[in-house]
Amino acid sequence: MEKKLNKKIDRVGIFFGGKSSEHEISLLSAEAVINAIDKEKHQVVLIGITREGQWKFFDGNSGDVADGSWEEKGKPISVNEACEMIDFAFPVLHGPFGEDGRIQGLFETMNIPYAGSGVMSSALCMDKAFAKEIFLQNGIPTVDSLLVTKRLIDEDMELVVRRCQDRFSYPVFVKPANLGSSLGISKAGDKFQLKAALRLAAQYDRRVLVEQGINAREIECAIIGNDQPVTSGVGEISAAHDFYDYEAKYTDESGTEIHIPADIEESLVERIRAYAERAYRALDCAGFARADFLIDKDSDEIFLSEFNTIPGCTKYSMFPMLWKQQGIDFTEIIERIVRFGYERHHVENNW
Repeated sequence: MEKKLNKKIDRVGIFFGGKSSEHEISLLSAEAVINAIDKEKHQVVLIGITREGQWKFFDGNSGDVADGSWEEKGKPISVNEACEMIDFAFPVLHGPFGEDGRIQGLFETMNIPYAGSGVMSSALCMDKAFAKEIFLQNGIPTVDSLLVTKRLIDEDMELVVRRCQDRFSYPVFVKPANLGSSLGISKAGDKFQLKAALRLAAQYDRRVLVEQGINAREIECAIIGNDQPVTSGVGEISAAHDFYDYEAKYTDESGTEIHIPADIEESLVERIRAYAERAYRALDCAGFARADFLIDKDSDEIFLSEFNTIPGCTKYSMFPMLWKQQGIDFTEIIERIVRFGYERHHVENNW
């Protein structure tokens, strides 16, 4: 077993792009992974997926991935051809069709070891409503929420609004249940804003989550590992916007301040890390993830907001920065993630 776990993985396929609305963020994260992966240990194979779902082999540089020009330069290939080109898959696909268990199922079917969580845990973490149920069942506090469907929003908006107003006080946050990068998320301070927020979120998903708004600090914690996960320290995001939205995350350098480590009491840090580890185990995550928390500024209550099984890796992203603060560079983190994926594949196949 030990000899196999230390075996060099010659061809690492980095998958990027994808059909989700997080396509562009995937390209930026992939650029960072491509630049950081140890080329002396691995032959990097770049496989992009267009918004239409076409797979392309790209033999170029990371800059062409980030700016999207890989699509014109890439060579169309079949899924089978792509799988034959690699020994290990590293999906850097955010959102649906990449982070939700679908491509993980493909790798499982093709018997290819891969980075990150498996089919079930990926699907659970992608769906914020299901993830919240897991949090609550394991004694992890999360913000009160209400799940509604796109169909109900379309057919009886007034009923949805009444249910929200009966349950929550303004402000509330409205978000697609299955999406990341703060896409489709709105803060609503009255009935009219709530209706607009519901319509926006329903454009992205058929399931929409409405959450009670709190006066919160936004805290993140990174995790790596399989059966013995290790948590990083915690960082805090102070957004100039109403909340840590898409622009603040990826495009507006003045839109956010990141504080690593977060300036909070050590007792809160330890509770956050404990909750992150507990949720990681409960969700059966593997490889790596990022846990997003809220701390109520008035009461210091901690709430686990969501789990990201393929966290952003851009220059604005918390995941690599948290490990850098621990003295571990991104190249080493990638190497560990690859090793964890290889290890899990052999354990599951009883090798």
